[in-house]
Amino acid sequence: MLLPKGGVSWKAARASLPPTRAIWVLLTRTRFLLLLAITGTIILLWRGISSSAPQMKSFYCWGPNKPPSEMSQNEQAAWNAHHHTPVIFNHHAPLVVNESTIDHVDLNPIKSTTKAVQNEERVLILTPLKDAAPYLSKYFELLAELTYPHNLIDLGFLVGDSTDDTLAVLSAELNRLQKRPDKFRSAMIVEKDFGFKLSQSVEERHSFEAQGPRRKAMGKARNYLLTTALKPEHSWVYWRDVDIVDSPEKILEDFIAHDRDILVPNIWFHRYENGKDIEGRFDYNSWVESDKGRALAKKLSKDIVLAEGYKQYDTGRTYMARMGDWRNNKDEEIELDGIGGVNILVKADVHRSGINFPCYAFENQAETEGFAKMAKAAGYGVYGLPNYVVWHIDTEEKGGNV
Repeated sequence: MLLPKGGVSWKAARASLPPTRAIWVLLTRTRFLLLLAITGTIILLWRGISSSAPQMKSFYCWGPNKPPSEMSQNEQAAWNAHHHTPVIFNHHAPLVVNESTIDHVDLNPIKSTTKAVQNEERVLILTPLKDAAPYLSKYFELLAELTYPHNLIDLGFLVGDSTDDTLAVLSAELNRLQKRPDKFRSAMIVEKDFGFKLSQSVEERHSFEAQGPRRKAMGKARNYLLTTALKPEHSWVYWRDVDIVDSPEKILEDFIAHDRDILVPNIWFHRYENGKDIEGRFDYNSWVESDKGRALAKKLSKDIVLAEGYKQYDTGRTYMARMGDWRNNKDEEIELDGIGGVNILVKADVHRSGINFPCYAFENQAETEGFAKMAKAAGYGVYGLPNYVVWHIDTEEKGGNV
């Protein structure tokens, strides 16, 4: 290209350029703008893919294209060797329930441990009563002496089919007791008549013929009291008869230390004759099963309730009442198959699991002995302390016990 002789001047160059209006028209044409937008988008996408390729490698999901259940051991090892799979945590916001008719009970923290006092574990003391007015004064005297913290103890009573002033005497004694500085946490009185009429005379009440109906009725009374008084916060249930005349003040702590599902002491009584103190053996309902007893049960109707200490049925069982001595090691244990009801410590979860006092023949036993049979069938441990003695009143119904 030849340049003009005079050189290039601004006016000549400007004259050779397109007019400004022509350029503006070109730039504002739709086709041009669309082409410009597409070109820009392609450039941005290309730059984005190029820069993120190295980062994508860090989120690579290692392993074969199959579920873990179908992988071989080598494939699983190779898969698990890489821990770069991204994890997304979806933390849910708490659900707020403001409906006042909905209660929440968490039983998980409720335990029965050997550190009951330190853990402030609640104890429920239960006593069924019938025509018990004469015994209540002594009962509450012993109860007040218990060294387990009274603020951790709840009391429960069932009064049923009484013909004396049991309810009034009980109410008065409780009212007096709960005015003390060391009063118990709470007390509950349950009234329930079952229509069971049996003379309270020693001869009739402890006759063999009365044992089946009597034990069934007592089982029903215990169950009514238990289901009414047991609360979610209770860790232990202590069954205590009203006619105990002496027991150690630390009996709760002593029993809890054994950490047994169900535990009973030996039950004796004092009998004074000719100026002598005779130590009698009382409770024959705590026993170890025998082959003779098992063979007898196979022959009996399932509706028959066996009762111990009577000649009508010879079971050959070993009675804890005939074992032990309160002068020996009080912590010695034996495993039992049947128990009496004078004094029982039970972990509350045993009752919560459905182990109660059969008011029917369960493996030819009822009430507390049926309770022991049922507990053992469910896998719970039932134990006795032959040298740990709780003293019962002398009912004088079994002269041979002395």
